[in-house]
Formats: sequence, structure tokens, C-alpha cells
Amino acid sequence: MDERLKALQQALDRSLSELIPSTAEPTGLYDPMRYILGIGGKRLRPLLTLMVLKAAGKDPQLGWSAAMGIEVFHNFSLVHDDIMDAAPLRRGKETVHEKWDVNTGILSGDALLVKAYQLMADVPKDKVAPILEVFSETALQVCEGQQWDVEFEQRESVREEDYIRMIQYKTSVLLGCALKVGAILSDLPENHQKALYSFGLEMGTSFQIADDLLDAFGDPEKFGKKVGGDILENKKTLLFIAAERLGSDDQKRSLRQWYSINGDVSGKVDAVKEIFESTGARRYVEDQKRSYYESAISNLTSLDNVLVATDLFEDFARYLYERDH
Repeated sequence: MDERLKALQQALDRSLSELIPSTAEPTGLYDPMRYILGIGGKRLRPLLTLMVLKAAGKDPQLGWSAAMGIEVFHNFSLVHDDIMDAAPLRRGKETVHEKWDVNTGILSGDALLVKAYQLMADVPKDKVAPILEVFSETALQVCEGQQWDVEFEQRESVREEDYIRMIQYKTSVLLGCALKVGAILSDLPENHQKALYSFGLEMGTSFQIADDLLDAFGDPEKFGKKVGGDILENKKTLLFIAAERLGSDDQKRSLRQWYSINGDVSGKVDAVKEIFESTGARRYVEDQKRSYYESAISNLTSLDNVLVATDLFEDFARYLYERDH
């Protein structure tokens, strides 16, 4: 992470830790909210909003509330996603519904969403309408992406373009939104708002494709969780989709057989990874990760004469692209 951003990152952590007062009641609602906001995270999304302001020569404080709102919304989505996935851990800590219960998770998640809207509206009056418009559209897309993810689990096959749309809606659109909000607050013209949004969308797509690769081929000590989780859950990631398209009949048959087995069966992860390798699926997915990254960077060209520090965005994208966990 660029040294210029670390101070902002630390300040965001402090602000989030103070957002919900310790005296807020009922404690059964507010304690879980304070808990999820306090268990860490890289704060990448709010940083993007503040980065635009900084690069446009504006005071990042102008976007502080909106940046916080984006991070609170992100945490709302995590609380509800964890319930849907029955996930026991988040960032190495108990998930909200595990530490309390499902009803608490639902209600405290809802309250985080309301809080996010309050924060997004705490901007100059002439910016409220355009910011709430892009934020509301993004919030709905995140829900659509989550629903597609659920539906894909029941499908026998998933088209690559549908999978890309799903990961963009679940993950990438919020990065694009964070950048566009910063651009609106910086009074950048619409074409530059679009360029920054596209940068975030494509950078986020590369980021999520990297997640697919790390889940199958990452170093478990660096990745922080068991490698092969998507394989054990029979998730139709881009690796699976590419292997189905590129593989021979025998390879596709073997892949289908492994994916018809539920649970942690001995040899499953290694066998499926070998199919991903031998079909060329891994190489194809790595190429796609690089292609979206390069496309993201290309959006910055038009901003060279507008922003004083486009290298901030290049460094940020490279940080995400080269991550190993």
C-alpha cells in the first residue's frame, strides 16, 4: 500500500471505530454493528473516494462522510452474505450471526444499511441527488449479484459472460461507485467520472478473478484459509467454466464427476486442480486477470491532465493485481 494512503487508512479505522457510540441503545442492535466495523479490513473502497479528492487537489475531508458510508454499506453486505453462506468466520473472527444469532445479524445489518444512507446524504446539498442516485443503483446491483451467485449454485452450467456480470455486480460496482462519488465531490466532468468508474469496475473484476485463482492455487499460509474451498463447495468459478469449455470429453466428464460429490473427499481438490492445469483453464484465467487489469489502467490515460496524482491509482491497481492473499 502506498505510504501516502496509509495515514488515510488509519484515520478511516479510527472514524469507523467511533461511528457507533459505546452508549448507543439498544445494545443488542448497536454492539454487533460496532463489532463488524471494528474487526479489521483494508478499507479499500473508502480509500478510493478519498484518493480521487486528493488527486483532484481537494481536501479529502470533503468526502469523509461519503467514504464512510461506502464502507458501512460494504460491511452491511458482509453481515448478510455471511448469514446466507452460513459462514462461521469473517476476517478470522466469529461472524455476527455466530457471535449473536441470525435475527440479530439481519437486524443489525439492516441498521448498517440505514446508517450508510445517512452518511451518503451528509454531503453538500447540491451533491446529494447525484451521489444517492449512483449509490442506490450500486446497492441494488450488489443485491442482484448476490442473487445470481445463489442461483448459479443450482445451474448445471454457467456462461462466462454471466459469471463476469455476477462478480462485477457483487464486487466491482462498489469500487466504481466509490470512485464516481469522489469524482462528483471533486466537480469532475461526466466523461472523467465515467473513466474513473470504468477503472474501478475493471480493476474490481481483475481483483475477483484473482480471488478465484488464489482459492485454488494460493499459498495457504498467505491466503489465510484452506486452499480449494470453492472446489469443495462445487462453485462454478471462472476456472470451472474455462475448463468445461477448453477440456476434452474425458476431462469434462472427470470434472463433472468430481463436482457431483459433496464435501471434503480425499483427493478431490488435487484432482480438480490438475484438470484446471491440464485443460489450460488456469492459464486462460490468469490471462483474463491481466486483461482486465490492463483495461483498468487504460482508463487513466484521459485523466493525466485532470488529476495531479494518477500514479496513486496505478499503484493501487498494481497492489491489488500483485496480491498473494
